Amino acid sequence: MISRIWHGYTTLENADVYEALLRNEIFIGIRDRKISGFQEIQLFRRDLEDEAEFITIMWFDSVEAIKVFAGNDYEAAVVPPKARAVLSRFDDRSQHYEVRERVKNG
Repeated sequence: MISRIWHGYTTLENADVYEALLRNEIFIGIRDRKISGFQEIQLFRRDLEDEAEFITIMWFDSVEAIKVFAGNDYEAAVVPPKARAVLSRFDDRSQHYEVRERVKNG
């Protein structure tokens, strides 16, 4: 299992707009691609003093599945134009980690 982690930042004024875009368009579009080996996406938000930080963590079975999502340069960020319009800054490259352990309750 590989996790793909990415950070993006908006102004506080754009934070709700960006979150709605993620939930109502971008995540649905990713799911609807039905990428074999894509497991899930998680969204984290933290409002700071003058901006909002967003982290997405995507779970894939393999690097090959990530390449289906992102292309051969699989570390490159995938940021649609609508998202770029409301983000003030973001990671140009995503970080990838081999998941070594997952412990669930129950």
